[in-house]
Amino acid sequence: MESIHTDLAPEAIGTYSQAIKTGQTVYISGQIPLNPQTMQLCSKELPAQIEQVLENLSVICEAAGGNLSNIVKLNVYLTDLTHFPLVNEAMTRYFTEPFPARAAIGISALPRNAEVEMDAVMVLPE
Repeated sequence: MESIHTDLAPEAIGTYSQAIKTGQTVYISGQIPLNPQTMQLCSKELPAQIEQVLENLSVICEAAGGNLSNIVKLNVYLTDLTHFPLVNEAMTRYFTEPFPARAAIGISALPRNAEVEMDAVMVLPE
C-alpha cells in the first residue's frame, strides 16, 4: 500500500491521504473545490466548483501514474441534485467513452460549504 500525494491538489483537511494505491488500484479521497494554492473554495458558482473538483481529481490521477480515463468508478455528492446536468456537461469535457461507472448522492452539507464533492476509484494499466 502506498500513499499518493501531490502539491498540485489541495492538502488533506483531515486524517486521510489524497489517494491510496494498492496494486494497480488507486482509491482517491473525496475532492471538494478547493484551490490548492489558497486552500479556499475556488468560487461560489457551481460550474466553477465542478471544474475545480475535476482538476483536483486529474492531478491526483497523474501523481499516481494514471489519468482520468483510468477512473472506473466515480461518486458525485451534490447539495442539490437538480444541478446534476451541470456535472454531466462538465464530464463530457473531462471523460470519454467508456465513461466510468457513477453514483450521484444528494447530501445536506459538505465541508467548507462546498456544493460538490467527488471521490473515485482508478485502475492503472499493467
